[in-house]
Amino acid sequence: MKFVSYDGNKIGVVNGEDVVELTDLVQADAGFWPPINMVQFIANFEALKPAIKARLLGDVRTPLSKVRLEAPIKWPNKLIAYPANYKKHIEEMSSSNQADKNGFFLKANSSISGPNDPIVLPSLDGREIHHECELAIIIGKTVRNISLEKAMDAVFGYSCLVDVVVRGNEERVMRKSWDTFCPIGPWIVTADEVSQPGALDARLTINGEVRQQANTRDLIYDIPHMIWRAASVATLYPGDIIATGTPEGVGPLADGDELVITIDQVGSMTIPIIQGA
Repeated sequence: MKFVSYDGNKIGVVNGEDVVELTDLVQADAGFWPPINMVQFIANFEALKPAIKARLLGDVRTPLSKVRLEAPIKWPNKLIAYPANYKKHIEEMSSSNQADKNGFFLKANSSISGPNDPIVLPSLDGREIHHECELAIIIGKTVRNISLEKAMDAVFGYSCLVDVVVRGNEERVMRKSWDTFCPIGPWIVTADEVSQPGALDARLTINGEVRQQANTRDLIYDIPHMIWRAASVATLYPGDIIATGTPEGVGPLADGDELVITIDQVGSMTIPIIQGA
């Protein structure tokens, strides 16, 4: 299944070329602050399955082309990211870091934006702002100290994610936490629909030019290891997001660029780049 947030934080399930609304299945309505209704939905997913299936059999639906898709999760408990998780990216950055040695960092939740939101470049003269193509792992249950063998049981689904960063010497978390620096979407694809998460092709283009292209089989720390490591430090909760790290080919963004990220079996987003004040 593919689950979306749309039109002011409504929840829906994609059915062909339509979306079927599910907002009323959770306690927090679309206008509730903070916007945790998708987190509630994920946490209660198993119990909600019969109601979702019944709703799909109905005839109340809206064409996807008529709605505005938003970030599928706006208020996760944590947004975890693994740096230096592809060898060729480590080489291109001349970095001494490596995901299996250095672990993860946290990126501000407020940097999350959706598939129809532009990336807004901060006004920083002389600084390069780079794109990073990544897979987002969406956690589906509360886990702590999970074993490697059971780590994949914690996955609810997957999404496309762009990790945007200002290059420089400040703390990594600050340079990656500007508003709009974490587009996610266009939906969450449930884990059962992704047959080989450890062998997904991912690609990022700028203005039609391929900048990044890799496969998740090339990750230094694979998906089970990322979940296992994160859960050894902090309790993971439904709706938490883990960003896998980026392959080689990172490069600068400029006003007027068009970025497209595509991940097999997951989806695609087309995002405009604009200069902020």
